[in-house]
Amino acid sequence: MKISLKKYVLPLKHTFSISRKSVDFQDTLIVGITLNEQTGYGEATSNPYYHITVEGMMQEIEAIRTKIEMYNFTTPAVFHKFLLSNGLSNFAICALDVAAHDLYGKLNNKTLYDLWGTNLQHYPTTNYTIGIAPIDKMVEKIKETPWPIYKIKLGTDDDVGIIKELRKHTEALFRIDANCAWTAAETIRNAPLLKDLGVEFLEQPLKANDWEGMEMVMHHSVLPIIADESCIVETDVEKCALHYNGINIKLTKCGGLTPALRMIKKGKELGLKVMVGCMTESTVGISAIAQLLPQLDYVDMDGAMLLKEDIANGVQIRADGTVVFPEGIGCGVALFN
Repeated sequence: MKISLKKYVLPLKHTFSISRKSVDFQDTLIVGITLNEQTGYGEATSNPYYHITVEGMMQEIEAIRTKIEMYNFTTPAVFHKFLLSNGLSNFAICALDVAAHDLYGKLNNKTLYDLWGTNLQHYPTTNYTIGIAPIDKMVEKIKETPWPIYKIKLGTDDDVGIIKELRKHTEALFRIDANCAWTAAETIRNAPLLKDLGVEFLEQPLKANDWEGMEMVMHHSVLPIIADESCIVETDVEKCALHYNGINIKLTKCGGLTPALRMIKKGKELGLKVMVGCMTESTVGISAIAQLLPQLDYVDMDGAMLLKEDIANGVQIRADGTVVFPEGIGCGVALFN
């Protein structure tokens, strides 16, 4: 095998703010794995919350480049075990694992959803994310991109007031993501007000390790609660089942499609709603997420829609929320350059 590593700086259409940061650009790593004249592509973005940089991921991979290129590739699952044994971060593993899945599909002349025995008859509509901003800017974004489901980032001094104002401008379904900014008391107090305003669920309202607070919320919230920062890796799923109604799986955090598939299966066995989210990836990463769509209850795959400039062809999302899958095999991705 041969691997290639390339850093891209993805410009965003608008400043993107959540409760703990604001960004205008997203750094991302694109990995290519070539075997038998086929190349699979994978992606992982940088993330300061998890102390991940593109340069750091590249250093990790370069340190075992020879091992990877000498590796006798058979299946993505076996390759994932090999990557774990070499001590890479989950973000670096994600980029390699997604590339391996894309490659595997191309070597077998099938899409990933076909390889997994799923079909595209039914799949959830992605939400479109509105970051924290002055209310007029948030309204402007909603008017700029009419959408059936919005994820609204909150964590301000007037979160309910924001939703009241946004509700005046759209009949769309709302999902709320506080990114760990609320307390248990705030969550319980806000939930009925937000439910009356057309909110479907709350995502990660409390700090990731506030399990005691989440137990209180689960007993008193009138809205379902979805774990994000509390659900990083496979071993978190069972614990989340006792404290949440559902989980949001991020490929970058868990280490790629291989563990994500197991997390989806485990979540369903435990009666959890299952969502897969993005980390502002380009169409490379979004096309990988899209392969999972038939297995999901909810999805947040608007990353490429938030970009001013993309770097690849692949899955496209139409204005009505429907997904156009490419004719290509694997994830169907082709880089522009």
